[in-house]
Amino acid sequence: MSTLALDTVARQFPVLDREGLVYLDSAATAQKPQAVIDAVSDFLSHHNASVHRGVYPLAVEATDLYEGARQLAADLTGWSVRDTVFAGNATQAMNLVLQGWGRKNLQPGDRVVVSVMEHHSVIVPLKLIADERGAVVDVIDIDEQGQLRLDQLDAALERGPKLVAVTHVSNVLGTINPVEEIVRRAHAAGALVLVDGTQAVPQLPVDVAALDPDFYVWTGHKAYAPTGIGILHGRHDVLRDMPPLIGGGHMIASVSFDEIRFAESPAKFEAGTSPIAEAVGLGAAIRWMQELGLDAIREHERDVTAYALERLAEVKGLTVFGPSDADARGAVVSFALDYAHPHDVADIIGRAGVCVRAGHHCAQPLMKRLGVSATTRASFAVHTTRDDVDRLVEALGEVERIFGD
Repeated sequence: MSTLALDTVARQFPVLDREGLVYLDSAATAQKPQAVIDAVSDFLSHHNASVHRGVYPLAVEATDLYEGARQLAADLTGWSVRDTVFAGNATQAMNLVLQGWGRKNLQPGDRVVVSVMEHHSVIVPLKLIADERGAVVDVIDIDEQGQLRLDQLDAALERGPKLVAVTHVSNVLGTINPVEEIVRRAHAAGALVLVDGTQAVPQLPVDVAALDPDFYVWTGHKAYAPTGIGILHGRHDVLRDMPPLIGGGHMIASVSFDEIRFAESPAKFEAGTSPIAEAVGLGAAIRWMQELGLDAIREHERDVTAYALERLAEVKGLTVFGPSDADARGAVVSFALDYAHPHDVADIIGRAGVCVRAGHHCAQPLMKRLGVSATTRASFAVHTTRDDVDRLVEALGEVERIFGD
């Protein structure tokens, strides 16, 4: 991405035209560039029809756009298009795996492994299915730098788990986990691996085939696409043997009152009306990111993150959670002030136009591990600049003025 592109990229986001707005909540949901907005509007205006059913030209156009988005999602991450499944969001994709695969494969006494830094969209369905099936959940801790304790992973793998679930990039700590190494160790122990890539795909070049997990999940709305679409990349033989979580139209080969035969993947897991406009927006977002350059996006966000770590170190009474090295983390910085609650921090700096998230970030077990009830989180995107970070630090000065000694 050229310097000129960096100077002009923010202009491609209509919402950033709002005077004084500094959007630092991309880990929650990314803003949408005009190219994505236009693609969704054009589809709804000129190509809208149900997919995979009609043979008239409008329906064929809609189907081509929908399946074209699937191809783009597969190509982006280096995975097979036939094993790339669309869901309503990443949480639904996680449940598809944990409830669908888990109900068939977990038996009483089986073990599953999860890290303490996981999002509730992993922890909750994993706990539900473990309780239902009588399985045991082993939790892997982090060290004081927010890095996963691989020694604890090895100890857990010695107990012969069926599944390991791990995030690629922590939505709180920003930690980039060594997924390829985790997958290698887990497979050597006979375990399948589920990776939560929701924070990774918008920030890093991701080659799922090289990482080699059995399941890799991400979401559109954090990658500049609309809400309402999640993506599951699954290993073909595992998906073939896995039952669907939801039944209905489209996902069947034949139906009678005596027997139901399911379609092949991905259709088997996509019951009901498809998220067509959302997929079209996803395809546009992928093309837009590829035009900017995935390596360039990563380098830009790494630079902004490094600058944020530098500037936040100047703020009185502020503690940053997670790795101190920007190379070891994604574009997320969570912090706490020892004289102000995170919700007060977010409220005060929000009045200055700086948008950050405060709370437990759907990671309550991690909050407990960190010894806090909540943090303030600033998360960055391709449109974030060093000036935006300066605005954050300036606004934190107002927090100190109000609450500090």
